Amino acid sequence: MSNSIRCALLSALIAVVTALGLVAPAGAAREIAPRPSTEELARQLLDLQVRSRGEVRVTPIGASNQQRPVWSARVGHGPQRILYVTQQHGDEPLGTPAALEFLREVGIGNDQHQRWLREQVTVDVVVRANPDGHEHNWRYNYDPDADPEFGEAGKGYDINRYHDPAVAPEDNPATEAGLIRRHHADFQPHISVDYHMQGRYVGGDGREITASLMWPTTPGVAEEPLNLAKQVSVVARSAMDAGGANVSQYPGGDYQGIARNAYGLLGSGSVLIELSDMGPEHEQFQITSALDSMHAIAEATADGSVASVDPAEAEAIPPRGEPIPAATTRAGD
Repeated sequence: MSNSIRCALLSALIAVVTALGLVAPAGAAREIAPRPSTEELARQLLDLQVRSRGEVRVTPIGASNQQRPVWSARVGHGPQRILYVTQQHGDEPLGTPAALEFLREVGIGNDQHQRWLREQVTVDVVVRANPDGHEHNWRYNYDPDADPEFGEAGKGYDINRYHDPAVAPEDNPATEAGLIRRHHADFQPHISVDYHMQGRYVGGDGREITASLMWPTTPGVAEEPLNLAKQVSVVARSAMDAGGANVSQYPGGDYQGIARNAYGLLGSGSVLIELSDMGPEHEQFQITSALDSMHAIAEATADGSVASVDPAEAEAIPPRGEPIPAATTRAGD
């Protein structure tokens, strides 16, 4: 997408939002729902931009097949670059409200800690990478002409199988995956974290698994980004467990089109985080757990402590365990 089209799209949306009175005044009560609508997501992002006095910078990186914006929201201006991606699968929503909360807590305010963090890191969030899938409440993007290797004919592509570094973004059949690939290339993050949701599982100790994570497992990832991914995984797991979570290793595949693998091949410390779908009564906990990981990764990157983590600690994270009978099931990665 050209800069002129991007700016025109953003300007038009700001005009609509302002005309409708949707931008909340400073000091207004904050409400972040577990599943904000497309319109509510736009309102919240633009509200963050206004209330942060531009510390949160919002721009569309392109549009979905049904012409919904795919949003980037960026906070901070430090040399260490982190990319968070939420909701590649449209029916896996809880990373999105966590990202909105992270942007609010880092971007709105000017206390000493916020200023320090913003000086050390730049965090870019692709917020709801698959807006059409969200609208249709399914895993895939929307492409009724698709007959994909990964996805479902007549519905669309599983965009988290279409990040292969060997495929140029402009040749990518999965529109939103191509947008993310191009955005990653432009931003060149040191760390990339992809937020998903999984079914319900029990660990070897009999406790329910609340989240799982994994680093790149495809052959060819260089030692430095692989070790960084493992260090980031340990940091995220420690923060989530400290908040009451029970985090396991995710049994992910090695296909290089999966974002976790692709961005490792491209040099990022690339991590997958899967929040367990534990039902409505646990959604606020899961949002907070994802938020804990976002803050911990940003903080450990900012103060350099991530570099002191032994990557071997990641291998000691216990495996996910067996599915809980009759619980929600989801496909992997």
